[in-house]
Amino acid sequence: MGTTRTTMGNEPHAERTPLRLGDLQLAILRVLWREGESTVVRVHGVVSARRGGSPSTIATMLTKMEARGLVARRREGRQHLWHAVVAEDQARRSMVADVTARMFGGDPLELVSHLVREAEIDGEDLDALRDLVERRARGAEGGGR
Repeated sequence: MGTTRTTMGNEPHAERTPLRLGDLQLAILRVLWREGESTVVRVHGVVSARRGGSPSTIATMLTKMEARGLVARRREGRQHLWHAVVAEDQARRSMVADVTARMFGGDPLELVSHLVREAEIDGEDLDALRDLVERRARGAEGGGR
């Protein structure tokens, strides 16, 4: 895996390679995105309810994620409070762009077509998707989003 440096806020953002996250990394980030800051014990409590594992596994993964610039920590008393450095929407964009590039030749229409064909989408969701496409088309005609 390549090194990805991501930052938030007013810091410069230099994403060199696609953001590729394993299941555990994504689970940890979801806790941090939801809670803002969290201790290893709290992250473990949330993640282990679904995945099992030990607090030391979470601590090790957080340290590895810190080295990649995905999370950071600050000391408060005797414990570390961890927070996500990469924003959820930034991670989603990067990961979807990577899947689109690798699996669909960079063609977003192929990705959407695949999802519509292969996913179980009910009529209500299809209506919402149709509305989204129509709004986007109208925005493109008017020069906006």
